[in-house]
Amino acid sequence: MRLVGAAEIRVMLGGVSKQRAYQITSRPDFPKPVAVLAQGKVWRTGDVERWIAEHRTGLMDD
Repeated sequence: MRLVGAAEIRVMLGGVSKQRAYQITSRPDFPKPVAVLAQGKVWRTGDVERWIAEHRTGLMDD
């Protein structure tokens, strides 16, 4: 299982600010984290990739 934290999600979202990443990951339609560690929350990479593909058109294009 591949996991990502907030720093990786910021990059996946196109380099958004920490504040903007927090706003996005706090949305009710954003995937729920699989764990909350001392360093912060972690999500399944595939869940985040699917959410971005559905909600942030153009960011997941190669």
